Amino acid sequence: MSAKRIVMSSDHAAIELRQALAAHIATLGYEVEDIGPTSSESTHYPDHGAAAARKVAGGEADLGVILCGTGQGIMMAANKIPGIRCGVCSDAFSARMIRAHNNANILSLGARVIGEGLAIDIVEAYLGAEFEGGRHGTRVDMITALEG
Repeated sequence: MSAKRIVMSSDHAAIELRQALAAHIATLGYEVEDIGPTSSESTHYPDHGAAAARKVAGGEADLGVILCGTGQGIMMAANKIPGIRCGVCSDAFSARMIRAHNNANILSLGARVIGEGLAIDIVEAYLGAEFEGGRHGTRVDMITALEG
């Protein structure tokens, strides 16, 4: 396990799943910083995605896990932060591949799309994978160059 510090956030739609995942990730030996809301009052996913992404981009966290209803909106917001490569996943294979081939530093999940058991499998696959480099490194460099 190379990454030790995980930042987590979500909007109001994913509080319960985020908290369950945070507790599970902590049992795997990671240091978890949960910066998401605790009230079910409506919040804005762009704020939460950007906040987590800034922590990863700034080196305060090694990786991030973010959630909203579908995982899509919060992922889009996170990807606006330079240095972030975030993908939304609904299966463990894709989660493993976004780390191994795309060096994704944030995983996004949809709380209204997947249940807790599948979410745990996806997070474990993501956290357990390592970037392979090589030809994938060239491609990640190409993605980074698009940031301008």
